Amino acid sequence: MKDFRNLMVWNKSHILTLNIYKHTEKFPRHEIYGLTGQLRRACVSIPTNIAEGCGRGSDADMKRFMQIALGSASETEYLILLAAELGYFSNEQSNELSTKVIEIKQMLTSLIQRLKAES
Repeated sequence: MKDFRNLMVWNKSHILTLNIYKHTEKFPRHEIYGLTGQLRRACVSIPTNIAEGCGRGSDADMKRFMQIALGSASETEYLILLAAELGYFSNEQSNELSTKVIEIKQMLTSLIQRLKAES
């Protein structure tokens, strides 16, 4: 069992989640059960699955949860793009959030590769 708080990818995804919550507060009220909720759920799923994977007993289990986190990161990346094209994010906000989620995806991919090599 590993402490998820020691993983840089968890820290970065946690910060991204806090930023997503902050930025989506300004989304239109009619999106609360639509795009706002979907973006928040997708983003929260990244650090949540990293944490759950660290609590599992084997590298194979951890790898599976990292893959789920990677899928959630891709979903988050798309939803940021959609929100920007709908005018809910400024170009600056969209670029900042997209850059962060791409970095997280790269880190997760690297971690998954390391876990594959170890098993």
